[in-house]
Amino acid sequence: EVQLVESGGGLVHPGGSLRLSCATSGFTFNDYAMVWVRQAPGKGLEWVSSISSNGGDTYYTESMKGRFTISRDTAKNTLYLQMNSLKSEDTAVYYCAKVLIRYGLGLIPEYDYWGQGTQVTVSN
Repeated sequence: EVQLVESGGGLVHPGGSLRLSCATSGFTFNDYAMVWVRQAPGKGLEWVSSISSNGGDTYYTESMKGRFTISRDTAKNTLYLQMNSLKSEDTAVYYCAKVLIRYGLGLIPEYDYWGQGTQVTVSN
């Protein structure tokens, strides 16, 4: 059974940092690109970042470049999102997702498994 379990969300002041984790199981982690997607209150899903199956390629939405860093630990089958210089507009539920296609870059928005989400709130 494929499982994705996020953790690391919370309340942080503007300018602060958080590191999200996504522990995975039930599939060969190294074979699949992974992504982070978020949903702000009252808005639709927004792609945040992707990392290729081998971790060698990473991609970010423009507003997050230089602030967020996606990474993966193959020994722990875990995906991470380091978020720095957080802004109020980063407030959202953050989801990790497994890309459908094997060995991809994670740029085609086709995902077959999602985590339950972790809330990130950036506020004074």
